[in-house]
Amino acid sequence: MGGGVGRFMLVLVLTCTGLRSTSADPDDEACLSHLSESLVDPNHNLQNWTRDTFKNPCSGFTSYLEGATCNNGRIYKLSLTNLSLRGSISPYLSNCTNLQALDLSSNALSGPIPADLQYLVNLAVLNLSSNRLSGPIPPQLAFCAYLNVIDLHENQLSGPIPQQLGLLVRLSVFDVSNNRLSGPIPPSLGNRSGNLPRFNASSYQGNKDLYGYPLPPMKSKGLSVLAIVGIGLGSGFLSLVLSFTAVCIWLRVTEQKMAAEEGKISQLMPEY
Repeated sequence: MGGGVGRFMLVLVLTCTGLRSTSADPDDEACLSHLSESLVDPNHNLQNWTRDTFKNPCSGFTSYLEGATCNNGRIYKLSLTNLSLRGSISPYLSNCTNLQALDLSSNALSGPIPADLQYLVNLAVLNLSSNRLSGPIPPQLAFCAYLNVIDLHENQLSGPIPQQLGLLVRLSVFDVSNNRLSGPIPPSLGNRSGNLPRFNASSYQGNKDLYGYPLPPMKSKGLSVLAIVGIGLGSGFLSLVLSFTAVCIWLRVTEQKMAAEEGKISQLMPEY
């Protein structure tokens, strides 16, 4: 009897322990709190993004946060796309160390892409397209060795494409079209060899100062500086020659007219 009661109490304790909700990982909580503070949500799509929810956003594979997917109690995926969000991308996103997919596309986010995203070592998908992000593409993204997708099209990003991104051997989707990028396309991204996926011109078009394969050759924007200087000097010399010739002809004609006039006068004068 006593043994049966003891076993029952043990099962009850274990059951209660299993039902007890666990608190969020401290890193995930910091990640979500700071991200929420950096975003402006004019349409109130993220109403359940509160401090209380951040303390316990996941229960196993169940998520209590809009746009979040959980895996074993950790934030596994964040998809906040097409929500008219403004503000910036918090560098504290790097605290969500279990994050494998980040999609903030089709919003109105501005500011830079945080270099701290390099600490998302499990990240496979990064989609920040169709925003108003500015500044350079962080070369530190090359530390995210599992990146399979980098989609940054339709932003205001400037500067060169980092050569380091060519080290991402898992990269199968790369789109930086319609930005303000400049300089050459790194061969490791434009002319990939072996079995690495290749990216066509559509991945790079819409950047007027970007050049290199696979983009078509840049069209001539007019005469070169040397050509313009040469034409200027040539036309100046030609003008000088023409002017000098005209003066010589004028002097010659004038001289002939004066000689003719002198001949006429001498014939009219009486002899003494």
